[in-house]
Amino acid sequence: MRPTPIPPQPDQESVWDYPRPPRLEDTSKHIQIIFNGVAIVDTKRAKRVLETSHPPVYYIPPEDIRMEYLEASPRTTFCEWKGQGAYYNLFVGDKRVDHVAWYYPKPTPAFASMQNYVAFYPRPMDACLVDGEQVQPQPGEFYGGWITSDIVGPFKGEAGSWGW
Repeated sequence: MRPTPIPPQPDQESVWDYPRPPRLEDTSKHIQIIFNGVAIVDTKRAKRVLETSHPPVYYIPPEDIRMEYLEASPRTTFCEWKGQGAYYNLFVGDKRVDHVAWYYPKPTPAFASMQNYVAFYPRPMDACLVDGEQVQPQPGEFYGGWITSDIVGPFKGEAGSWGW
């Protein structure tokens, strides 16, 4: 059963207008991620994946990530749209989070331009910012979407959303 979408206001996007299969697009929004007091991401060259019922997931070029704080994780997953995903653990000082970032080393042709770009779950971070606005994590532990004031739902991951 499809939920009732929240009507977007001017300058807002509804996740119910996003496509399925998902779309990949470049964004010049300023993306920053801070973990354990250290800015590990600062870019205006991210890509975002837009999929029906999900807030955007931002993928960061490795050149704009402090990669010395990431280590390969043995975890892998599979996405029907993007292909085989690989993960990173993140550690800064005495703080560590496992499997907190993911990327596609050999994505499907439709997503080839995001090869090795890295997405981060926002919940464990001190802050994830889009154009200076701190994001809210997408509900549920599985999803990695970033909710900002210009995105309206309801969102996959909320209570009762498994049947959507």
